[in-house]
Amino acid sequence: MSDRTILVAHRLGPVRERFATALADARHTPVPAADEASARRAVAEPAISLCLVDLGLAADGVALIGRLREAAGRAVPVVVFSGSVTDARQVAALATMGISGFVNEHAAPPQVLPALAPHLFPDNFNRRVSPRVTLGVPVSYRSGQVIAGAVTLDVGKGGLAIRTMNPLPRGSAVQLRFRLPGVAADIEASARVAWSDRKVGMGLQFEHLAAADQAVVDAFVDREG
Repeated sequence: MSDRTILVAHRLGPVRERFATALADARHTPVPAADEASARRAVAEPAISLCLVDLGLAADGVALIGRLREAAGRAVPVVVFSGSVTDARQVAALATMGISGFVNEHAAPPQVLPALAPHLFPDNFNRRVSPRVTLGVPVSYRSGQVIAGAVTLDVGKGGLAIRTMNPLPRGSAVQLRFRLPGVAADIEASARVAWSDRKVGMGLQFEHLAAADQAVVDAFVDREG
């Protein structure tokens, strides 16, 4: 999967720098913009495949999104920095515009890529099969002679995604062990690699899960999803 060129439009230099550094470390190409004019010039470039936008770059943040899309001349995905949303009416208006989602501008560098992964690689995150809950908990897994530990990206009733730079090949059989927040015991499952991408990690589809453990996963996803 090819690298992405991402517009990082935010008023605050430290936010731009933190996101730009995290994206560059993952071999993406960040394009920082400190004001609306710079953002509009940048988004007109066809290489831009995702826009991270601070609504505070303009007096009317919702109208700003419209102007950026007009400047792009195409349906470029937009993710809004959540701290720049000032009221519920903006959220409703943005929903009608079909923005891709929100991201916390206070995210620490290690959290930036996992937060953006569903927007950078939407084909790897099928949300329609079952709800997915963003979650970063330790997980250990074994496949053949490979034994490793990593951190989850999200979990759903049918499987979970793992952040790793060394994903297993698609179709690999995997034995998993992880623990959900608020649950006293580890959950063990047999799974198979459904997708694999070195930029993100891998998605694991459960193949066998004890009935009690499946009930715990289902309840967690229903509660947190």
